[in-house]
Amino acid sequence: MCGGWLAFMVALALIGGIVSVVGEFAGLLGCTLSIKTSVTAITLVALGTSLPDTFASKAAAQNSEFADSAIGNVTGSNSVNVFLGMGLPWIIATIYHKVNYNSNYKVPAGSLTFSVIIFLICSMFCFMILIGRRIVYKGELGGPEPARSITGYMCFLLWFIYVIMLTLDAYDLLPGALQDDADILYKEANGGVGP
Repeated sequence: MCGGWLAFMVALALIGGIVSVVGEFAGLLGCTLSIKTSVTAITLVALGTSLPDTFASKAAAQNSEFADSAIGNVTGSNSVNVFLGMGLPWIIATIYHKVNYNSNYKVPAGSLTFSVIIFLICSMFCFMILIGRRIVYKGELGGPEPARSITGYMCFLLWFIYVIMLTLDAYDLLPGALQDDADILYKEANGGVGP
């Protein structure tokens, strides 16, 4: 119907709805358990919005000759999640602040630099794993045991290291790391208005 555009737009709308619902429930759960917002975002929200992508990528990998569709699917769908999960709320918040407070909506960076550095380091190791698999096994996914399980566990370990490092940073347990109090910075940036 409509050359596939109708299905595409409906899928985008449904993804946006799922991202919103998962974000709200994760926020409520994080608040109930007294988990900092940044930790909730990198654990509960990320898992909630990425697991459907993971299952879709698994199906794509099993049903195609090459891994391109699986990797393209998970990359593309996570990009859409980020654009919808961050872009739409920021647009709504910007309009809300302009209309109700006649001020610009600002979100301080906080410890974003530390997060990006840790992410890049973990990404480099992940790329080394994928390149090594391509050289040895002529492909990024699957392959013989125990190599496929070992590389899978290594990628999981990289995610776990990323989460641990950012959690330690969020709770001020890393000496010398970039620290912040997101709620205070948010209120200062928005004239005392905020959570």
